[in-house]
Amino acid sequence: MSRGPTHVKASREDVRLGANKFSERQPIGTAAQSQDKDYKEPPPPPLFEPGELTSWSFYRAGIAEFMATFLFLYVTVLTVMGVSKSDSKCSTARKLSLTRALFYMVMQCLGAICGAGVVKGFGKALYQTKGGGANVVAPGYTKGDGLAAEIMGTFVLVYTVFSATDAKRSARDSHVPILAPLPIGFAVFLVHLATIPITGTGINPARSLGAAIIYNKSHAWDDHWIFWVGPFIGAALAALYHQVVIRAIPFKST
Repeated sequence: MSRGPTHVKASREDVRLGANKFSERQPIGTAAQSQDKDYKEPPPPPLFEPGELTSWSFYRAGIAEFMATFLFLYVTVLTVMGVSKSDSKCSTARKLSLTRALFYMVMQCLGAICGAGVVKGFGKALYQTKGGGANVVAPGYTKGDGLAAEIMGTFVLVYTVFSATDAKRSARDSHVPILAPLPIGFAVFLVHLATIPITGTGINPARSLGAAIIYNKSHAWDDHWIFWVGPFIGAALAALYHQVVIRAIPFKST
């Protein structure tokens, strides 16, 4: 059956209209998506916020960081020593000013020292024989192995935190009841399974510092730099990956 001129002309008109309706050129990244947002991007934090120093919420948050790291060290040091098989962690996921970030770091380090000290007080003999739960590169592994394990472990944890607390994901999947602590806790559990045999699992410089200070043996300090450099690199890579690749922040249209 042959097609008449009218039918061919109509088909060409349909193609022309479709080409005009759906442009072949699409912007890169998030800008390609609809600009109608049902969520709000958090504002960038200020570098310094002197007003925070007079706010009770600032010190409440610091005390919470202290207690969270205290309990984290208490549980993880016992875990590494083989006395306990459980694990727990409390994480803070938000954008911070430099003032608040530095305050949190100090409080976490103090909490880590106190938590490791309590474990040592329970049984000094066992504490010494088990290495105090201090992070060291295990025999049979190189420093490069330990550094890579800390980078990857921290990357997994920080990327999970970013994903679980992402405002856009929460708005998009609001019909799915997901509690952020569940995937974060599961990530901590998996990272511990993978890296305890290699480094004892640091993934948090405060955790490594507290255990090293209380144990205070030379071999606990030999590889200590790994447990600062590794987590900082892993966290930076996770933040870069989430912001540039997943969220495509640099490509957003203004």
